Parts: sequence; structure tokens; C-alpha cells
Amino acid sequence: MGRDFQVPADEIRWRQNRLQKQMQEKGIAGLLIVQRVDLFYFSGTSQSGFLYVPAEGQPLLMIKKYLPRARKESSLENIVGIHSIKSIPALIADTYGTMPDVLGLELDVLPVNYFYKLRNLLGVREVVDGSPLILGTRMIKSAWEVEQMRRAAAMSYQTFEYMAGAIRTGLSEIEFTGMYEAFARKQGHGAMLRVRDFLTEGYAWHLLSGWSGGMVGVLDSPASGEGTSAAFPCGAGHKLLAADEPIMIDFSCVLNGYHMDETRMFAIGSMPERAMQACQAAVAIHDAVLDHVKPGVAIGELFDVSVAKAAALGYADQYLGPPGNKVTFIGHGVGLELVEAPIIAKDRKDVLKPGMTLALEPKMVFENEFSAGIEDVFLVTETGYEMVSQVPGKVFVCHPS
Repeated sequence: MGRDFQVPADEIRWRQNRLQKQMQEKGIAGLLIVQRVDLFYFSGTSQSGFLYVPAEGQPLLMIKKYLPRARKESSLENIVGIHSIKSIPALIADTYGTMPDVLGLELDVLPVNYFYKLRNLLGVREVVDGSPLILGTRMIKSAWEVEQMRRAAAMSYQTFEYMAGAIRTGLSEIEFTGMYEAFARKQGHGAMLRVRDFLTEGYAWHLLSGWSGGMVGVLDSPASGEGTSAAFPCGAGHKLLAADEPIMIDFSCVLNGYHMDETRMFAIGSMPERAMQACQAAVAIHDAVLDHVKPGVAIGELFDVSVAKAAALGYADQYLGPPGNKVTFIGHGVGLELVEAPIIAKDRKDVLKPGMTLALEPKMVFENEFSAGIEDVFLVTETGYEMVSQVPGKVFVCHPS
């Protein structure tokens, strides 16, 4: 953990080889990686810089700062320091004999002005989107990556156990989230949740208690109730936790760059019977989806299974939000970013593949009353799935002393 953490050299080579194979198939001569998470994934360091990956041969890592740390963290052979991005074209040409005719850039995340600046600077014949190749490579996790996620899962398990012992009436939602986030920070939680979508923000304080979980929009744009700011109308608010009400805690954490995303239902004293039945239904939907997980299954089929199960259990109206405000996804990939490919969504034709790690989150909203749900992370294996999450799949009914 922390300073002693390093990505193994053979892991970096495995990633590089898979990326280069795709580049060759697509006719992309070179790829310039700028985004911080992608840079870390393919080089082993997050220091400010640029990584040029040729379709064949060794990558070139160009670091603006801090070069000594980058050399310590990265196992790449070609690492040089630069003072300006104006040095990049000459360095690439000197190292590989020429500039690529077709260059890939991360067009899904590069700001438009920065894209224009790079394109004009590099002067290549054609610039294409390299993001699908990068995300396709990152989507399949190695055994080493899965082990990192299992370590994050152990930290998450400890934090949920802390929640069960620390929760009590009279605490505000936001106050309690601060308590369990502080506990997780002591266990190594890096606090900074990385999200690729520029319209989305990652945060760990997503707690919805009682009626604050029953507000329209809590699934696609989590809105708490009383006291949340118009500038950030998300996550926990200033509503006080009360006895005998359903409390949904959706906790995301990150350890050495790898994320976990899990949801459990809590209650103080007792869980109302109607809410308990909804919680149990969410678990049944979750389990029905997992029963269909195996390589080759269309991802949209998992969504359909969940909707059919919810209807069979009598929760068609509440599942995925109230009528007229339903979301069309039940999960997402997770890894170095909180939300990765693929998305488990309606009508998705892409298929499950071994090595995918996904967060499955069937949830329902009882308008103006409460929310109920569960979320776990699982790994697609050669024959089915394995759970990465370690938190028991139960409702936590707590009795503070």
C-alpha cells in the first residue's frame, strides 16, 4: 500500500502487448496517452507527462514533472524528461525514425482546445480516437488487478462493519458519512474517486435515509433531501438518522487506484416490514442476474432478466425508479475508474468476457418514502462469475448501545 505499491513490469508488458495488437488491427501507427488514469495503467506512474505507444516496439514516456519519481515507479525502459510539450514531436521522430501517419488520441476526454493544440503541434496526417482501444484493454482485468480489487474489497468490508457499530439516531446523514469515510481513510482509502465522464463526479458520501431516498431522480442523479446545496445536490444531506427507517448506504472507495462500489441497507432498531420485503426482493433480483452471468451472454440480457424478476416479484413500478423517471442501467464496469466499460444497460449487444469486473446494483424507489437496493462487484470467469465483494449480502439491522 502507498509508497511501496508498484505495478509489476510483466503486468505493464501484458497491457502494452494487448494494446499494440489492437493498434495493428486498426491501422493506428502510434498512440499518445495524456489522461492520468490511462497513463498510470500503461506506464505505472501518474506523474505529469505523456506516453507514446508505437504499434510495434517499446513505448516512450515523456515526463514534465517529477522525473525521478516517474523513473522509480515505472518499469518502462525509455523515460525522458521534457520542459515543454513542444519537445514531443522531435523526441518521437528521433526515437522511432519518423512521426506516425495515423495517431490515436483520447478523444473522449481531451478538451477541445487541448486537442487542437496537440494536433497542430504533432502535424500528423490523420488523428483518430484511440479511447476505444484503451478502454477495451482496461476492461479486461488481469489476476494481479483482481487481487488489487480484492484488497480494496477487504477495506470496504471493514468500513461496513464500522458503519454497523457506529450508526446511531440523531446523527445527520452527512455527519455519519464523514465518520465512516474518516475510518476508511485510516485503512488506506485514497478518497479521490476517479470518474471519466466530465459531467459526473465521484463521491463517497452517498447515504439516503427514509424519505430522502424516495425522491425522484435518486438513481440517475442521486439527490438527497433536506439541506443539500443547489450547487451540489447529491449524496447525503442534513436529515437526521432516525430509528425504524430504511437507510441506503452506497459506499465507493479506492485503494492504490482500484475502486470498489457497494450498497447495503441499514436500519436502526428495526426495518419496517414493507421496506424489508423490498430489500429482500432487491437481493432476489441481484441473485437472478448473477445466475445468468457467463462468457458470451449479451449484456442487455442481464438488464432484461432483472426487469422480468422485479415484475414477477410485484415491484415493476418501483424498480429502477418511479414510472416516468426510470433509469435504463443496472450496473457498470469498475476498476481504475469508478465507472468503466461495459455498462449493464438495456439493449446492449456486447457480451460478457472473462476478466470483466462489474458492479451490479438493482435498486428501487418508493416515491417520497424510501429506496431499497444492493450493489456488489463480481468478476466474470471462464465458466461463470466470482464475487469480489466481501460484505455480507444482508440487511444490517443495528442496535446501538
